[in-house]
Amino acid sequence: MTARTPYDALPSALLAELEAAGLDPRAVYDSIVTAVAEDLPGDDVTSAATIPATARGVADFATREPGVVAGLPVAAMVFHYVMGDAVTITDRLPDGTGVRPGDVVMRVAGPTRGLLTAERTALNYASHLSGVATATAAWVAALEGTRARVLDTRKTLPHHRALQKYAVRCGGGVNHRFSLSDMAMVKDNHVVAAGGAVPAYRAVREAYPDLPVEVEVTDLDQLCDLLDAGCERILLDNMDTATMAEAVRLVEQRGASRATLEASGGLTLERAREVAGTGVDFISVGALTHSVKVFDLGMDLREE
Repeated sequence: MTARTPYDALPSALLAELEAAGLDPRAVYDSIVTAVAEDLPGDDVTSAATIPATARGVADFATREPGVVAGLPVAAMVFHYVMGDAVTITDRLPDGTGVRPGDVVMRVAGPTRGLLTAERTALNYASHLSGVATATAAWVAALEGTRARVLDTRKTLPHHRALQKYAVRCGGGVNHRFSLSDMAMVKDNHVVAAGGAVPAYRAVREAYPDLPVEVEVTDLDQLCDLLDAGCERILLDNMDTATMAEAVRLVEQRGASRATLEASGGLTLERAREVAGTGVDFISVGALTHSVKVFDLGMDLREE
């Protein structure tokens, strides 16, 4: 395989942009190296056979549907990695921009072989991440005017969590914990193993006194017990709307010490407004990352 652009030779402005967005530029680069290697264990035989080495082209990344774009800096890095200084990227929209069908979100000029070699990898990143951002934006729109905000989960593609959670932010959503280490989350199996929700909560609080703790409950008795124990963040798992509303009422009786409530479990966009109307603070949606529809983005090539 032809040698590609080393990390230190990439545009410094692009690396700084990714870092400012909360991403590790080196980790993004390493992901791209692996992704391109999947396509190129050898040569791009089709492009090598059909396109003169001297041919140059311009490619427009254009939308085929309305939505919110994300991952365009990652797609740009793919082209820089494959073609180095031979590529020029212009007219790139900021991630998080709302778009309509036919909008050009990025324009790439360079050797035609390189453009076609990098095309699918660049589109895989941008289309998937734009799908996450678009799905998130739909939830944000559904919750507008309520207290509730949409959260992602750890139900992400292996090795792509940082990128997927970034795309959630581009869509206006809020990130839940990134890993098992930055927040304790006591779920049903922890409750069983610890002998109850309150013992589990107290065990975590004793072991990690400075760490945020969230505990999952399935009924109002568990909720009240945890409120009495001082739990400040509670997940309402698979509750119906009336029960969630009652949970909010019970918490609000506590006044200034009000705990944060998160609704979770099989929630759909159609129910978003109804659930938000109960007064919960967050609605967590695993589907934002684990089963999102890819965004329809294409690359249209023409001669330079």
